[in-house]
Amino acid sequence: MGRPAARIVVLALPLVLGTWCPGAVGCPFCNVVGESLAMRRDAATLVAVGEAREGVKPGTDRFPSQSFTLGQVVRGTLPPENREVTATVPGPVEGTALVFGVMANGGLRWSAVAANEAVLGYASAAPATSLPIAERLRWFAKRLEHQDPVIAADAFTEFGLAPLEAVRQAADAFDPATLAAWVDEPGIDSRRRGFYGLAAGIVAAQSQDARVRHDLLAALRAAIVAPADDFRMGFDGLLGGLLVAEGSPSLDEFERCGLFAPTARAVDQRHLLAALRFAWESLGDTIPRDRIAAATARLLDSPVVAADASIDLARYGMWDSIEKVAGLWETLGRDDPLVRRAVAGYLDACPLPAARIHLDRLQAADPKRLAAALEAARAPFGR
Repeated sequence: MGRPAARIVVLALPLVLGTWCPGAVGCPFCNVVGESLAMRRDAATLVAVGEAREGVKPGTDRFPSQSFTLGQVVRGTLPPENREVTATVPGPVEGTALVFGVMANGGLRWSAVAANEAVLGYASAAPATSLPIAERLRWFAKRLEHQDPVIAADAFTEFGLAPLEAVRQAADAFDPATLAAWVDEPGIDSRRRGFYGLAAGIVAAQSQDARVRHDLLAALRAAIVAPADDFRMGFDGLLGGLLVAEGSPSLDEFERCGLFAPTARAVDQRHLLAALRFAWESLGDTIPRDRIAAATARLLDSPVVAADASIDLARYGMWDSIEKVAGLWETLGRDDPLVRRAVAGYLDACPLPAARIHLDRLQAADPKRLAAALEAARAPFGR
């Protein structure tokens, strides 16, 4: 495939399930936000155990707040004159909390989270953020799906925010049999299942044990082809895991599963597009990018993702699909402004002479709609 340098344009991306993730994180499909307890602990000037004094009330910054009496210190030194603080909270705290004081505007800004003894011990013992990330992840790997939901969620946050390469380095901390079970366990949080699918693929790719590899791939395949009648959150992670483990042959498996067919479930194709984006960003060493682009182009036939696939192809600078993309204007774009925006953006970015021919044709046939589509395609994302 030829890839002439494209003119630089800004394409406004519609939101899709999954995440566009340059510089992939450990779970590029999980939309993990915020910080872990260890990150908050190490960024704070003072961390202490607190006892709630009263109920929640509105704070000055519109976030709920509560008053706490500070006791045992986890980090820093308690002020001798005042152990009563008001902290923002994510929700009502009854009893014990972990309270963080961060220096801001010459004073400490307080926040707190509910914490039982297990959480307090976990937050105190968690490895410092100054340590190598992979080393830290090995510690948190043992606490994924912990019986305390706060600890389980926090350990997942550490993986979700870590660089993908660090997750690869820490893959030896995962128990393959446990990963295979998590991929298929109905009670697992759907976002986490996506990460466990990706982790299963990483472990399978690295394993020298044929049985381990077989069992992990079997778990991934079974989860991918399992019937579903919901949004299948985490499905993109399962697909990503197979891409990591199998490389290019996984694209053929997706074909056999019918994921590229226009009749495939719309939500599954959105997940597939997210997985292909992940492959483009992070798996170029094992899957030729031309194959990823060709797979993306297959989705131009699918009404639900045709616009997003067009935008992705423009981002990739892949212009071999110009005739197919241009043809969307008269078909799917007839009644869909998002498709028209994507087509206009692709043609505007494309440096091939054929792109100017198509734009001139659309200008003559539909000048108002083309002008509106070009304006939308060039608008900064989120405007």
